[in-house]
Amino acid sequence: MNDITPVVLCGGSGTRMWPVSRTDFPKQFLNLVGGDLSIFQSTLLRMPSKSQAAILVCNEHHRFILSEQINNLDVTVDSVILEPASKNTAAAITLAALTAMKNGKDPVLLVVPSDHIVKDKTEFLNCVDKGYKEAIQDKLVALGVQPDQPETGYGYIQRGEKTAEDSYNINRFVEKPDYQSAKEFIASGEYFWNSGMFMFKASVFLEEINQYCPDIYQTCKKSLKNQQDDSLFISVDKTIFNQCPSDSIDYAIMEKTTRASVVTLHSPWSDIGSWASVWGVAEKDKDGNCLQGDVICQNGKNNFVHSSHRLVSLVGMDDVVVVETSDAVLVVNKCNDQDIKALVSELKDQQRKEHDVHREVHRPWGKFDAIDEGARYQVKHLTVQPGKRLSVQMHHHRSEHWIIVSGTAKVTIDKKETLLTENQSAYIPIGAVHCLENPGSIPLELIEVQTGAYLGEDDIVRFSDDYGRV
Repeated sequence: MNDITPVVLCGGSGTRMWPVSRTDFPKQFLNLVGGDLSIFQSTLLRMPSKSQAAILVCNEHHRFILSEQINNLDVTVDSVILEPASKNTAAAITLAALTAMKNGKDPVLLVVPSDHIVKDKTEFLNCVDKGYKEAIQDKLVALGVQPDQPETGYGYIQRGEKTAEDSYNINRFVEKPDYQSAKEFIASGEYFWNSGMFMFKASVFLEEINQYCPDIYQTCKKSLKNQQDDSLFISVDKTIFNQCPSDSIDYAIMEKTTRASVVTLHSPWSDIGSWASVWGVAEKDKDGNCLQGDVICQNGKNNFVHSSHRLVSLVGMDDVVVVETSDAVLVVNKCNDQDIKALVSELKDQQRKEHDVHREVHRPWGKFDAIDEGARYQVKHLTVQPGKRLSVQMHHHRSEHWIIVSGTAKVTIDKKETLLTENQSAYIPIGAVHCLENPGSIPLELIEVQTGAYLGEDDIVRFSDDYGRV
């Protein structure tokens, strides 16, 4: 199976996982079920050891988060395709298939979302092996999960004639059913959960997408003709790609093709689409509670409680989700957690920043935590990684005061360079061209105090930037 190329789809905003998952830092890059790895990192490490280097597809706004998480793993990545806008899975896979066929190659693509949990890696690899045998026969293979309950949040696949061990033709795809229909599906024994994972030759997929959705195929192909390569990253033509139709692979191809088959995945699986689904796969205590962080729960059962920054206490409550972050707290009954998406839409309508960004914001040079703010002032805690620097910039409306907490800072203000260490500080007046760099071998920690009439992040004029930002 050394001609398998994993394709990891890293899009999605994870709005139902608010307030931990946000547009600026979505769920796939978070550690939600314990351990030291994000869901995305766990997905990469699940791929077959003898497969080719992976192709990743992600939103261009997440390139630096993704890059940082790749660098912390011992994995090889072929390329990262940056989408200027989300156009659903059919377009993302088309970009990946076209990229995979460069230099005359035609690998079997193993397409997986980056935000799913697969508990049994051995069974996953067994399923991939069976799917590979189907894919090399020019089949488009869906990985179907053996269901264990009538779940209404998943799509279903009805199997047809058996073609090999754990492999079947597909009779039909079914969108998310109501509860009674889901019960009937389970009772029949003929249905799988549609996991959103697929296997097929790159050439076969492109033939099918060109036949059934030629507009998607042609738009993606044209957008790659004007691609801009930045070592690992591939940026497609934004103007062309924004014209691409937005369809899922199911709707675009799998429901129409005559080449579809399904292989059985015998492993506990979840798409981590809600807090209730996280509770379903996470470790629990004897009362069915999943408690993450500094949490005390008394006289309660089957709760999910996540604390990021402070003590959270529950007394006499059952079947609830409580999620605490530095700037928001969510309390919801588990049976109503699908309504969180509507809550996030309301936050967006109210133009509240909590729908979009965390108090702690990641940047390619490190991160900052907005500690406090008020009329005409803002206080941030900055962490600059070794060897990294902020852009050369200036501000029209604010001055800044930097106080070094630990590490060494190379500060440039109007072309004058100064080295600062612990307890030393620098003042940057309004309009001064300045830059901050960490020349040391440990993270640089500092407190930034901003004062002025306007303190928005868009009051930045960049003169040069190591990361290609405008």
